[in-house]
Amino acid sequence: MSADFEQLLNDFLRQLSVEQSASPHTLKSYQRDLKQLMRYCSDKAIKNCSEVKQADIRYHIASRYRLGISGKSLQRELSAIRSFYNYLLKNNDTNSNPAQYVKSPKPVRKLPKTLDVDQITGLLEAETSSHLETRDIAMFELFYSSGLRLSELAALDVNDIDLLDHSLIVRVGKGGKARLLPIGSKAISTLMTWLALRAKIAQTCETALFVSHKGTRLGQRSIQARLKQWCQKKGIAEHIHPHMLRHSFASHLLESSQDLRAVQELLGHSDINTTQIYTHLDFQHLAQVYDNAHPRAKKKIDSPTVNKQKTEKPATM
Repeated sequence: MSADFEQLLNDFLRQLSVEQSASPHTLKSYQRDLKQLMRYCSDKAIKNCSEVKQADIRYHIASRYRLGISGKSLQRELSAIRSFYNYLLKNNDTNSNPAQYVKSPKPVRKLPKTLDVDQITGLLEAETSSHLETRDIAMFELFYSSGLRLSELAALDVNDIDLLDHSLIVRVGKGGKARLLPIGSKAISTLMTWLALRAKIAQTCETALFVSHKGTRLGQRSIQARLKQWCQKKGIAEHIHPHMLRHSFASHLLESSQDLRAVQELLGHSDINTTQIYTHLDFQHLAQVYDNAHPRAKKKIDSPTVNKQKTEKPATM
């Protein structure tokens, strides 16, 4: 692989960061995906970006699929490659985009796992025994109350919360979009308790809403670890991750309101098709209620009995 290829990749990532304000997560994903393409080109002795053909992209994606990479991940890789080549086209470093018409294997659409209301109640209304557990419950309540992503919750500052208005602002959501979200009364109560404790823990110049025992911003991995630890303490065998609380928020809200557009706005989805996956969860719930409650909806169907008695011939009139 030529040094020019590597330099073009670095220039592309710099442009994403500076001009498009791409998040660190997006930059890391693009870099990882395009490094895979560079390895392929190196194996095939392709030295320049302009030498990559459509057949190369197809073969590269097919090889990745055979390694067990999911269709969803390959869609993301193709998107990264297309964006990279569009950048090269714009700067006259190539004459075509070899990934433009390449399709990835269709991903298997998996329904997100959710918790039912009783499970949520058991998780969030358990007694706490330390300042840090009080903080944790405030975090978990906020996940479920406002449908936040893990990155969004970790990035919250104290000034992003309005306790009087019962709202919060996500300043940089997915795709760089901001949104205003409501906060439920249960979450408000736990936040007020936590903020009183936070004042004694947080370092003087720390702006983060949720801080560690050292007084600094709590990272995403620490939040994940705290949820896992809390579940273990409460004897919950199922693996519960932060996004499951977001899924539960969406599923329960849609089940009660039937307002898909509102749920889309609250979740910060740019495409309503992403939100529609929760309608499948809602239908599963309705179908289960129907099967359990409707007198003629039982799964087991009895075979009709044959009346072996001879029927009397009707009298002629």
